[in-house]
Amino acid sequence: MSLPKGLAEEVSRNLVMVARLIDEDPEQSYAYARIALRLASRVAAVREAAGFAAYATQKYSEALAEFRAAKRMTGSVELWPVMADCERGLGRPERALAMAGEPEVQKLDKAGQVEMRLVAAGARRDMGELDAAIVTLQSPELASHSVQPWTARLRYAYADALLAAGREDEAREWFAKTIEADKDGATDASDRLAELDGVEFVDAAAMDDADLDDEPDEIDEDDDQDDAEVAAAERASDQAEYYDEDDDEYEPVPDSDSDVDVTDEIVVIEDDEPRDERDEREDRDKA
Repeated sequence: MSLPKGLAEEVSRNLVMVARLIDEDPEQSYAYARIALRLASRVAAVREAAGFAAYATQKYSEALAEFRAAKRMTGSVELWPVMADCERGLGRPERALAMAGEPEVQKLDKAGQVEMRLVAAGARRDMGELDAAIVTLQSPELASHSVQPWTARLRYAYADALLAAGREDEAREWFAKTIEADKDGATDASDRLAELDGVEFVDAAAMDDADLDDEPDEIDEDDDQDDAEVAAAERASDQAEYYDEDDDEYEPVPDSDSDVDVTDEIVVIEDDEPRDERDEREDRDKA
């Protein structure tokens, strides 16, 4: 379906934002998808984008409806595996398994068939059928030594199923094989393998901060000595400013840290002559 130029540009801008944000901010991606859907709900690409945005935010019922609409518009079976996975998300693993046996699966390309196998194995695990899940994943694609876009995810799912079944040695082997194929680090296979080997990762930055916090505060004795010398020099300067060493009354200012107790001496001069007699004598002297 063709759209007017202005509308087509507006829809395209929103679809670009859907694709850009779907991994880092699914909710915002979903918001852009709703705008595009409101503008052009009869465009298959818009319905598909809206489906993936809803799927990323775990709105599985809405995602399934959008995928079905896109499939009707295009006639393509490309979305069949993700539609089956929506059934799993809705708590209906048996429907996902039923879809894995439908003729549409035979029309999928190799990547689609591997994806369908992953969904079917997940449905088996949802139903508690671990051994069946392991068997479902065993395939020529799993045994192949060539690395394809789906190889890392397929090997990882197999290793995880083996570990869940208690087959730890085999799980370790397949996690290691996953790492070989996972050049982009799309899985956490390296962490899972390290965990199995008993390796514990430590945050080096956090350890450095902890070491700094544990270090005792160092006391610099030289600094204390320097402070004492400065204080003594200041007292000597004050003494030189207010006293003349040639003056008979000069006395050094005692160190405040010494044991000398400096007190002011108050001299009281007492006169034994009564005040009245002294006044009469002064009057006679004046006469």
